Amino acid sequence: MKPRKCEEAMRWEVVGRVHEVIVRLWPTAKVEVYGSFKTALFLPTSDIDLVVFGKWERLPLWTLEKALQANQIADPSSIKVLDKASVPIIKLTDKKTQVKVDISFNVLAGPTAAKFVKENMELFPCLPPLVLVLKQFLVLRDLNEVFRIFKAKLDIFDFILPCVFISQHHPRGDGCSLDHNLGVLLIEFFELYGNNFNYVNTGISVRDGGSYFNKQEVLNDVGEGFNTSLLCIEDPFTPGNYIGKSSYAFMQVKQAFNYAYLVLSKAVNSPNPTIDGVSKHSLLSRIVRVTKEAVEYRNFVESNWGN
Repeated sequence: MKPRKCEEAMRWEVVGRVHEVIVRLWPTAKVEVYGSFKTALFLPTSDIDLVVFGKWERLPLWTLEKALQANQIADPSSIKVLDKASVPIIKLTDKKTQVKVDISFNVLAGPTAAKFVKENMELFPCLPPLVLVLKQFLVLRDLNEVFRIFKAKLDIFDFILPCVFISQHHPRGDGCSLDHNLGVLLIEFFELYGNNFNYVNTGISVRDGGSYFNKQEVLNDVGEGFNTSLLCIEDPFTPGNYIGKSSYAFMQVKQAFNYAYLVLSKAVNSPNPTIDGVSKHSLLSRIVRVTKEAVEYRNFVESNWGN
């Protein structure tokens, strides 16, 4: 699922068309890409995240929405303005490529988070393959939205923080290099977050080399509003601020991780490699696959942007 050059080229074409509409409206505006496209951690079906920087008394969401329709960037049925959201955005599907695009205004968190991700990708070369496999694992189970903790940051934070944390604490201490078995690391990820992690009493932080902290002490400090959260991660940009997800939503992810751990650990420890009659397939195929629709879309992109 590693991004291809043609997929990157196609996405830059989409960005170019949207950028052209924006600078026609506001010549001094600045448009930046962030999220998974910025960090090259996108799947074929991932959206493109854009942020527009400029000076307005009120965010011009509806003005841009009308311009995008007028310039045939998106069909009216595919474009939505979420002006009441905590981070107001325009969501659309590009008419030519069917790529989904999210556009926000004057939100610095996205580019800042992208820089953070790139820095950790250099420290831990295992992050890109690990994140891409986990993303596909979730997409197949319709759980990919659970980790969007706050839209301004979390398209690229989907699994970066938990992945960074496990890389920081890897016993080999070698920066999680690609020379070691990534399959073992994946199983260790599923084992930690699906089986061993004490979500009731423990949270994680990736600051200063990474550490666990007492979640109950945090709950006493931040108040009852956080009590429904199962996953608790310290915001790496704002010490003392904690990111969390509802128990109901994240419990589904935890159960999926536990299932993957049981399936993979059983497979690798089995004396019979032909168990379950899938010896002709990889061990990874027991939990992850590429759908026919994804293959067809990648072929479409290859045929149109492959040169």
